Parts: sequence; structure tokens; C-alpha cells
Amino acid sequence: MDISLYFDPVSPEVFEFSSPTGHKCISEVIKAHKEEGSFPDLDYVKLALVGINEDRASLMNKGCARGPDYVRRYFYNLFSHWNEPAMADLGNIKRGHSVDDTYFAAKEAIAYLLANNIIPIIIGGSQDLTYANYLAYEDIGRVINIAAVDPMFDLGNNENELNSRSYLSRIILHQPNFLFNYTNVGYQTYYVDKDAVGLMRNLLFDVHRLGMVNDDMEETEPMIRNADILSVDVSAIRASDAPGNFYAGPNGFYGEEVCRICRYAGISDKLSSIGFYEFNPEHDRQGQTAHLVAQMIWYFIDGFMNRKNDFPEDNKDKLDNYLKFYVKVDEFDDELIFLKSKKTDRWWMQVTIKNNVHKKYKRHQFVPCSYKDYKAALERQIPDRWWRVQQKLL
Repeated sequence: MDISLYFDPVSPEVFEFSSPTGHKCISEVIKAHKEEGSFPDLDYVKLALVGINEDRASLMNKGCARGPDYVRRYFYNLFSHWNEPAMADLGNIKRGHSVDDTYFAAKEAIAYLLANNIIPIIIGGSQDLTYANYLAYEDIGRVINIAAVDPMFDLGNNENELNSRSYLSRIILHQPNFLFNYTNVGYQTYYVDKDAVGLMRNLLFDVHRLGMVNDDMEETEPMIRNADILSVDVSAIRASDAPGNFYAGPNGFYGEEVCRICRYAGISDKLSSIGFYEFNPEHDRQGQTAHLVAQMIWYFIDGFMNRKNDFPEDNKDKLDNYLKFYVKVDEFDDELIFLKSKKTDRWWMQVTIKNNVHKKYKRHQFVPCSYKDYKAALERQIPDRWWRVQQKLL
């Protein structure tokens, strides 16, 4: 399959903005699609930048389609601290005659990258493009988890309308369904309908208020480690740090916090695609938001280059790399099983799959958790993360 048909080269203005230094800037180590006929060779590539200049389904944030090349201007000037980052910049997905045409092109390109073990780093464009990213996993037949750094749930009011504020409803309703779990990181309660919070909990999804996340940022790591897709809405960052969005508000994550989240995504062996959406150059000040998104991508890559390959698998040889703890909880028949990686000290819970119907969910039986969850179990409390997965597997 020739995915180069779906891409336009990176704008020449990006390279005019970059300043060669003779050192290892990103611009000097990345394989870039600079002109027609120069599509990068993807052999040995592990990470691929994919710009998508699409905002026709954006609500009140038109102009975010111009975001990808603005981010590249700053990203290319950052330094590479890695010997072999194995990165390529494929350029921008060609804008289709309709939004659905763009979704199709993005889905096809992303599915090809995933099938070849290349992680797409998507720069939007509006956040409804997360739907196209999700469809790519349907193409490769993988049941997945999605995490979103977002001040709201993007459920919308009309299940038949797909836009940047309703894409999650379309994913939930899509058949066949390949979504196992959805996690929201940092929603802001005043932006969310009370009934929507109840709906998310009834669906056994994980939703975490901004204040709760800020109280203990380390607890964000297992939330992100459980995801296959991370979708980042720039409006989740406070306006003082990221003004480049129509919905930028006074509250949200600080820049260093969202960079930390992106590094968590990078070091997760499970995460296989990430997207940055809703950055609008028309609202930015002195390139501040473009620069921050570039740094978020840098932190993701830094995390990726430090992956330890310690995600558990259900075979004896792999599980020998873990310390196993059994915890008996009163009035509960089965013991809770906790695994602690000998490589990284990270924790998982193992949920037993007894029903053959649910064997397709086998990769989800290892639930990322923290030492706090283990301590809670010792105090005879069933961790919420365990309950939600166990209920889905019944």
C-alpha cells in the first residue's frame, strides 16, 4: 500500500523558520517529506509525524487546521537527545472534498502505520479527528482503550452529528465496537452536564476531575499507561500557558503538567498513537501555544526512547519478570493478584478471564495501577480500576 498518495509535503516555510546549528536539532535528524516525490522511506522508522489540516467539523475554533506547520516550526528547532530517534515527518494528510474524505485518508494512513509498528504522532486540526484515529484500529482488528486530556467529555447533543464536541458519542455508538475503555483526564466540572458524569460512570468509563488529578500527578501515570490512544485537547491547558484556542480558559493544566502526561504516554508500552488537537494559530500569542505543543511532542518522544518493554503478558516466561502478590479481601471469592515489574517498579492488577466469549479482551486483563491500589487492597478495599474491568469482563 502506497500511503504517500494521502500526503502533501511539509510547507517550505517550516524549514525557513528552522535555524541549522551544526548540532543535533530535530530538523537535522528527522526524515521529512519536503517536496513531491521525496516521501520518506519508512524502513526502521518507529515514530511518524502526521499533520491533518482539517477543521470543518470544529465548533467555534475554525483556524485550527493551520496548526500543524506552526507546531513544526518550533519542534524542528528543539534538540534531539537520542542516538537514533528513527523519526519521519510524513507531511499533511490531503484535505478531502468532504470531511469524511479526510477521515478516510487519515484512517488508511494511520492503520498502515499501526500495522507496521510505527507510532503516529498526529497534529490537528480539530479533535473529531480522534474518530478517524479510532477507525484505524478497526481496520487492524484491535479492541482498544482511549484516554483524553480534555476539559469535557465531547458527547455532544445530537448522536447523528459528528464534530469536535461530539466525536466520543460517535465512537461509542459505532458498530462494530472496538472500544473497551475510555478515560478522561482533567475534566472541569462546570463544563460538564451532571447527567453526562452519571452516563460515563454507568458505561464504566474512568473520569477524573482536574482538581483530583492535580492533587497527585503521579496517579495520572497508570491512567495513561492503560491507553492505546491518547487524545490531547489544547483547551485542557490554562490560557496563561496555551492561549491558542478559542475556548482557552483561566483554569486547566500547567504546561509542565501536560508535558509530564505526554512523557507518561511515551514510556507506556501499550500506547500506539497520540494526537494533539485544537491548537489555533489565530488565537496564539508570540507562538506560545505552538511552542508548548512542540515541547509536548518532544516529551512524548523522550518517553518513547526510554520504554522498558515491561507490559505483562499471560505466559510464564514473561511473568517471571514480576513480583506477584495475592491479596484476600473479605466477602470476595477470588484473591486479587498484583504484579510489580522488576525492571521499573510499576504495578498492574491481573483480572481473570473465565468466559471464552471475552478472550478477545485478553490484552486488557492486565490493568495498570499504582502502589496506592495495592495498599487499598491490603485494607480490604477493592480498587475502582479492578471493579470496572471485572464488570466489563463478566
